[in-house]
Amino acid sequence: MLRTFFMVVLSLLTSQLGLLSAFAQETKSTIKEVTSIENITEYKMDNGLKILLYPDPSTSKVTVNATVFVGSRHEGYGEGGMAHLLEHMVFKGTKLHPDIPKALKDRGAIMNGTTWVDRTNYFETLSSEGDNLEFAIRLEADRLFNSFIRREDLLSEMTVVRNEFERGENDPVGILSQRMLSAAYDWHNYGKSTIGNRADIERVPIDKLQGFYKKYYRIDNIMLVIAGNFKKEQALGLIGKYFGPIQKPDTPLESTYTEEPPQDGQRQVVLRRVGKVGAVGVVYHTPSSSHPDFPALEILEEVLTSQPSGILYKTMVLGKVATSVSGYAFGWHDPGVFEIMASVDGTADIDKTRSLLLETIEKFRASPVDKTEVERAKTKFARSRSLLMSDSNRIGISLSDWAAKGDWRLFFLFRDLITKVTPEDVQRVAQTYLTQNNSTVGTYYPTDKPERIKIPASPDLTALLKDY
Repeated sequence: MLRTFFMVVLSLLTSQLGLLSAFAQETKSTIKEVTSIENITEYKMDNGLKILLYPDPSTSKVTVNATVFVGSRHEGYGEGGMAHLLEHMVFKGTKLHPDIPKALKDRGAIMNGTTWVDRTNYFETLSSEGDNLEFAIRLEADRLFNSFIRREDLLSEMTVVRNEFERGENDPVGILSQRMLSAAYDWHNYGKSTIGNRADIERVPIDKLQGFYKKYYRIDNIMLVIAGNFKKEQALGLIGKYFGPIQKPDTPLESTYTEEPPQDGQRQVVLRRVGKVGAVGVVYHTPSSSHPDFPALEILEEVLTSQPSGILYKTMVLGKVATSVSGYAFGWHDPGVFEIMASVDGTADIDKTRSLLLETIEKFRASPVDKTEVERAKTKFARSRSLLMSDSNRIGISLSDWAAKGDWRLFFLFRDLITKVTPEDVQRVAQTYLTQNNSTVGTYYPTDKPERIKIPASPDLTALLKDY
């Protein structure tokens, strides 16, 4: 009986000491303000967690966005698609949150996760009432570090990822874009698809996936963005409560260092797949989104492809040579590309369309840029940015993208620099980067039936050589 009494007392003391220890851990990691721009404030915890708070009392919603700075750029040999696959697995549950989708749906949350070349993010938008903010912060602090990443979940989720992969495979124009990127990049991972290689997706060992998770899902490689209707003091207190006890690993996280060498000649890609509508495209290597030339490249894309005044739109679409024209300046952490695509219906001459596309770009480079078109493009960007700033929930996601490009403050630097872009700037970047030696040209020829040749796998050498 006496022994039982002492055991109870010991248990109570141990419990109290545990609570004190947990409290000590929570108060050990402090949160410091770093900087503030236009009501968006950055904080940093001692353990390395970055925090952005954007309170907006005009909305009834709050968005919690957790960004992990890992994307396809960070994948090694045999790891193609691993960052994206992990995005799916982090929805599969933890001990505290065994059914994450249900927990979010029960609170009426709008939720998603996305993976791109430089980052993976998870976000949920909920009503700002009740304990929803605490729920979302607690959920992210749990699943970012304690997800099961189980073999059985991998097998079930594989079907979902495979279906997503196959949807992409059924989009020839998207595949042409990817093939051009693959040909443009010899060494950098930007040439690899975020969705990954099918064989890697299907064969990835669970221990490799768990290792990738532990390597990159660490407190000093994450930024937490909270935007919407909330109180700063409450949010910081909850962040400290749930993220504060998480320790930063002793080993520093290694950075990627591969640099794509200059291209020294035009490259060409030909794609033949079943389809009805052909396509032609071209990509040019360009600087990263943090480079001073990037705003001018964004304006350049708009001046070339916008409806109805873009020179490519007028020449290609209004000229009945292409059914559509689009462009994109890919602004990434490392140097990216500038892409132009044109769709061609089945009755058009695809080769002539490709030649006209390249000729029109060359003529544009050699001519002064219309000031009216530049101002129109700048006005469009300003209007788009104004709409974004009026939606605090969208801003949180946009800020995480810019953070993955190097720093969230680039969001504001880009806005300010784009207002200063001149016609001379646009012509200069066109003449600098839109050159033949810096280009990769792609052509998609639709076919009536598949023309692929499937190469057999290597044979079983044990069986093959059993008599030797």
